[in-house]
Amino acid sequence: MVSASNSHDEWMGLALAEAHRALDTADVPIGAVVLGPDGAVLGSGRNQREELGDPTAHAEVVAIRQAADRLRELAQLNGGSGDGWRLSDCTLVVTLEPCAMCAGAIVLARIPKVVFGAWDEKAGAAGSVFDILRERRLNHWVEVYGGVREEECAALLRGFFAAHRP
Repeated sequence: MVSASNSHDEWMGLALAEAHRALDTADVPIGAVVLGPDGAVLGSGRNQREELGDPTAHAEVVAIRQAADRLRELAQLNGGSGDGWRLSDCTLVVTLEPCAMCAGAIVLARIPKVVFGAWDEKAGAAGSVFDILRERRLNHWVEVYGGVREEECAALLRGFFAAHRP
């Protein structure tokens, strides 16, 4: 695990804002953003499983889809034909350690860096339960920064579950 930087704290603030939006739809408050190499937000997402009735609508997947669409649009505007799905110069920031599904999507999208807040000791796939992001048998490895604004991210989740699962 690599130590976090000040920009990681700022970026986590963006992901936390998305997580708070999930509360409006009674979804688990997890938020994510995908940043381009210049630090601009290319995609953002929050858990929308309840809102959409879609088991794959995790914050990371929503943000990755939005970023891929944006990269494809930018490539077309610049006269290129970029596929959009290779997020090879991007950073994904998420409030909770990615699960196995999201970690797989991160690897497949070729995202080189992930920053996360709270650890997920039940389903985490970035070092807690599994370490898919740094699995050497896969074709892509990810630099991982965990525990960024960890207490703030964890408190949001604890508050949600205390209210919904007494």
